[in-house]
Amino acid sequence: MRKASLVEEKEVHNLTIVRPSHMLNKVPEVTLAFWIIKVMSTTVGETGADYLAVHVGLGTATTDAIMSVLLIAALLLQLRTQRYVPWKYWLTVVLVSVVGTQITDALTDGLEISLYNSTAAFAAALAATFAIWYSIERTLSIHTIFTTRRELFYWSAILLTFALGTAAGDLATEALGLGFNLGVLVFGALIAAIAGAYYLGANAVLTFWLAYILTRPLGASLGDLMSQAKTYGGLGLGTVYTSLGFLAVIILLVTFISFDPKVRRSSVLMREKT
Repeated sequence: MRKASLVEEKEVHNLTIVRPSHMLNKVPEVTLAFWIIKVMSTTVGETGADYLAVHVGLGTATTDAIMSVLLIAALLLQLRTQRYVPWKYWLTVVLVSVVGTQITDALTDGLEISLYNSTAAFAAALAATFAIWYSIERTLSIHTIFTTRRELFYWSAILLTFALGTAAGDLATEALGLGFNLGVLVFGALIAAIAGAYYLGANAVLTFWLAYILTRPLGASLGDLMSQAKTYGGLGLGTVYTSLGFLAVIILLVTFISFDPKVRRSSVLMREKT
């Protein structure tokens, strides 16, 4: 988004923190491909974990442990990288999606904590993370992730957005009876409204994070719409074919942006204008 880049470049220019010369921005530009991969990674992550736990027969506890170990490994790989590498970044996002969902499910199914309470708790935790992040770094812009400390704040916030999005999405679609069909429309409309507010001049950082949270329940509702049986209002594709289809699109998009010269050049944090 060109508008966001200009706003955030001005913000970074006014900061006193100097970017380390060896580290480039670790987060991709916010483009249409970014949002498509983000939404689809939600479905792939959730259905992939369900497939291992149910169809493969590993069980919830074993699957949770496996996914947590994989997330730690991917995160360490991502942190060691000195620039944005598409496949490393999006692999981490998919695994964060899985673990964030598993955290919410563990609270709801395992500890029987109500979705109202978990939604409120995750919202408070995310707000606290943003407050601490901003108090230390003086920015929440994703175009300023050029230190390890900022990247740790970033991934902490990402994990909480998935947990919050899962809790809030389940609260709306299950506890409040919204359903996945109407959920696709409602969450899609909310994201469209946020996009409209952004183009009308709303704060770029705030609108990004709001949209990022809502893509989690949107992706889950879209996945349910495509995978659920037709008797339940879905398209009847099943979780395996839905996951494989979404995964194929993700791989194609990540491959494309990996070899796109414009994307490779945009991995540098700042293109300051004189």
